[in-house]
Amino acid sequence: MANPLVSDRLIDFLLYEVLDAEALCALPAFSEHSRATFDPWLGACRRVAREVLWPTYRPMDLEPPRFEGGRVFVHPSMRTCWRELVGLGVLAASRPSSVGGQQLPLTVSTLSNVYLMAGNLSAYAYAGLTTGAAHLIEAFGDDAVKSSFLAAMYEGRWTGTMALTEPQAGSSLADVKSTATPTSGGRFLMKGSKIFISGGDQDVTENIVHLVLARIDGAPAGTRGISLFAVPKLRPSGEGLRANDVTIAGVIHKIGWKGLPSVALSLGDEGDCHGWLVGPANQGLKCMFQMMNEARLMVGANGAATASAAFHESLAYARERKQGRPLGSTDANAEPVALTEHPDVRRMLLRQKAIVEGSLALIGLTAQLADWSEHAEQAERRAEAKLLLDLLTPIAKTFPAEKGFEANALSLQLHGGYGYSSEYLPEAWLRDQKLNTIHEGTTTIQGLDLLGRKVIAGGGAALMALDGRVRDAVKRAQAAGFDAAPLERGMDELARVTGVLGARGASGDVLGMMGHSADFLELASTVAVGWAWVEVAARAVQNDDDFSRGLRQAASYWLATELPRAQHLARLCETNERSYLDVNEAWLD
Repeated sequence: MANPLVSDRLIDFLLYEVLDAEALCALPAFSEHSRATFDPWLGACRRVAREVLWPTYRPMDLEPPRFEGGRVFVHPSMRTCWRELVGLGVLAASRPSSVGGQQLPLTVSTLSNVYLMAGNLSAYAYAGLTTGAAHLIEAFGDDAVKSSFLAAMYEGRWTGTMALTEPQAGSSLADVKSTATPTSGGRFLMKGSKIFISGGDQDVTENIVHLVLARIDGAPAGTRGISLFAVPKLRPSGEGLRANDVTIAGVIHKIGWKGLPSVALSLGDEGDCHGWLVGPANQGLKCMFQMMNEARLMVGANGAATASAAFHESLAYARERKQGRPLGSTDANAEPVALTEHPDVRRMLLRQKAIVEGSLALIGLTAQLADWSEHAEQAERRAEAKLLLDLLTPIAKTFPAEKGFEANALSLQLHGGYGYSSEYLPEAWLRDQKLNTIHEGTTTIQGLDLLGRKVIAGGGAALMALDGRVRDAVKRAQAAGFDAAPLERGMDELARVTGVLGARGASGDVLGMMGHSADFLELASTVAVGWAWVEVAARAVQNDDDFSRGLRQAASYWLATELPRAQHLARLCETNERSYLDVNEAWLD
């Protein structure tokens, strides 16, 4: 059987059994939808992923973009991919009809997009970045900015990017130095350099709109002085489109995501780069966080998709590959058995399944929270959903990437010598997956965000909301006959150590609070994915077919093998274990 990329039955189960996507149709925003509209959309995404994107993945990985004559030329198959993605309607699928969208719930569009990511993550990224950039303009742009850019982006005639990072600043956006000088015409003259800009140049669409962070002349230092601008490669004028003094300084040669160019941009070398202010002056970072958070969830979904494609590849290989005899066999003449007959192979496969499907369940839960946070009719429900969404975003970005990398490594391991050869796909997915741990904020940054902002916001209200969700899920699972007690103990550890660390921070001991933020993130992720698995298991106990038994087994595996680590991770945070905190840089030689 060909690689399905993602399990159709799993996605249907998550959407309709675990997440109850049909219940969203009771909300006014989604009243025109039902399963009768969701299923055709899912089917279309599956078709495009498997028939269009998947066949282009290997060619695009082998032939990365070329930089010639100051321009970037991508693989020619990207034109077909883009045409199909635009025709599918993916760019505005979750946006309202007022901007040409289908107004699908994010719960549905996110899990549908996982297929497209699994088929060819680079090709999908052009669409995901464009949607995020257009949504920024939709949310914060004035009428003139919207009329100049929005339709062309949602219609797929132009693509979009996010241009945050600068060579000297890296992830420290407080150190952004790009400038914007006001002109009498209401525009700004832009000057500066940006680096690692995904999709920053290509020859597929006629134009590219960069969403750029820069400082208006005289703005305050630090993050308080950053504004947001739309800076097109070609600027609209009364005569059509004209060059906008945006040049490509070079292309980054990446280990993965080969089909999506990453470039260094130079703005205003000739003093003629025009930008349009998006949102209030000096509040650009606040506006940009909308796209950054959407991108973080997109990276998490990419992590789950990449691990899923590799898992299904290794499962098919293990079923077909005959090697060795069962443990304890003494018959030298016995026929070799499939790899799946070997216990450690089953361990590797079950661990992949637990990571992949736990990640997909978590991604689905965060998408559902996004829907409720924006569209629930009760203000209290919107507020609680927003709290939980903010809390889970760094987790949903990080876990599928970090643990997905482990799952991808297991896929490669399972293929043996074929795994580390470039003739087989696991090594390519492993390269792709590593970028997900860095894209849109490294794991370190996500840990600092989770512990330094999200869990202490509102006096710990978000963590209390998660606590309530976890304990409710445990009760439902226990009543259905599934033992979820390890999750409750893990939640106890997370709540307790959060209180300890929060008290340290309140007393001024910032290092004592934040020194083990990476361990805290792993602890919170282990518990959050445990919650996702218990939600799945509580539904899976209702059936006794192989599919449902497989879900229950993966859930039990996660609770039995991973949740006990919560105590160890909590202890590292609580005791402020000093090995790397006290190491002198000179000792590392």
